[in-house]
Amino acid sequence: MSFTRDDLLSDLHGAGKPIEQWRVGAEFELHLLRPNGHPFPYFGERGVRWLLDALAGHGYTLHYEGENPIAATRDGHWVTLEPGSQFELSGSATGELQPVHDEAKAFQELTETLLRDTGTHQVALGYTPFAAIEDVPWVPKGRYVHMRNHLAQTGALAHGMMKGTCAVQASYDFADEEDCARKVRLSTALGPLTTAMFANSPYKQGKRSGFMSYRGHIWTQTDPARSGMPDAAEHFDFEKWVDYLIHVPMMFKKKGELWLESDGQTFAEWMASDDPPTWADWELHLTSVFPEVRVKHTIEVRGADCVPLPLAMSFVALFKGLFYCNLAQEQAMGLAERFVAHGTKDERFDIACRGGLQGVVGGQTLAAWADELVDLCDLALGRCAPADRPWLRPLMDQIATGKSPAGTLVERLGDNPEPAALIEACSP
Repeated sequence: MSFTRDDLLSDLHGAGKPIEQWRVGAEFELHLLRPNGHPFPYFGERGVRWLLDALAGHGYTLHYEGENPIAATRDGHWVTLEPGSQFELSGSATGELQPVHDEAKAFQELTETLLRDTGTHQVALGYTPFAAIEDVPWVPKGRYVHMRNHLAQTGALAHGMMKGTCAVQASYDFADEEDCARKVRLSTALGPLTTAMFANSPYKQGKRSGFMSYRGHIWTQTDPARSGMPDAAEHFDFEKWVDYLIHVPMMFKKKGELWLESDGQTFAEWMASDDPPTWADWELHLTSVFPEVRVKHTIEVRGADCVPLPLAMSFVALFKGLFYCNLAQEQAMGLAERFVAHGTKDERFDIACRGGLQGVVGGQTLAAWADELVDLCDLALGRCAPADRPWLRPLMDQIATGKSPAGTLVERLGDNPEPAALIEACSP
């Protein structure tokens, strides 16, 4: 059954929820690194495929592409693979944040137990720290074959994004179009500050990368049509957003189990063709666009490097406070308006990627901007969600140092860390 642009708009309008039904969902990606600092490959006697099979012995249901397991699910959460075998936990949506933490912690502990005899460890960094990206094997997923072919033409660092990066992401609900627009505009404006607060990728091939968030920098050279902070997010409403999505060149299509080239066709062109897409095709297309803030039926905030779980929970709590506590949202909008008055969005983002919290925007460090933002969020959570207020503390402590996590890491390990020391320092 075909559908129209108006149907896509109606779907977004129907995604709003009453406040009492608002939930939070989080996604935690981690590197799996061998003792030499190189990624755990998919294939091999003790590789990621073996690890997924081991999860099946602990109540997980495996999902396959052809003969290869590529995902696992249990109790409402999913384990999936990024293109370079990065492990991702997509957690269950919940109201308070304690269950988010407990689910992630339990999964990390199970994974570490399964890996114990392999010498491989989970590592919380925004970018793979030692391997050259061309030496990282690809996960055997048809989607990734088409992604890597398309992105190789759009960005010099696109394969680094696919096989080398790890992030923390979180999803939040909205009431209606007006509420969604406020949240998207706010989190987009704060995107560089988010990157700075959680910058944790200072190393590349065993040396300083030149950035506090090399992961963030990589996104500037991946595909400008589908990443970054598009105008449709800066000036968000449902019409602008749908028009942005349907005019992004597609990377792939899927017919049954077969992945196909899209040859640069846009979704709008496909909708107007004699063989129009299905709703499942639309939902798949939504997963192929990667702005810093993305809207599906929830608002996904995507701008943080992978960091250890306590700090990752601060990320989740920060945007819960900013989105779900009216006082924080109102005050943060004022801060965001002052912040975006200095330079361009690209300049602010580059400052954040290079310097982290030590970068300067508008005559003050990003640490000072972050301190103001987190303080107002802390007070607001104390009023509207006091049980979740303590989750902000690791971020407050980090900001108090004046450095991003990457800055703390470099101060501790220097410019050329040894794999064992870095793996130990970045335990999740």
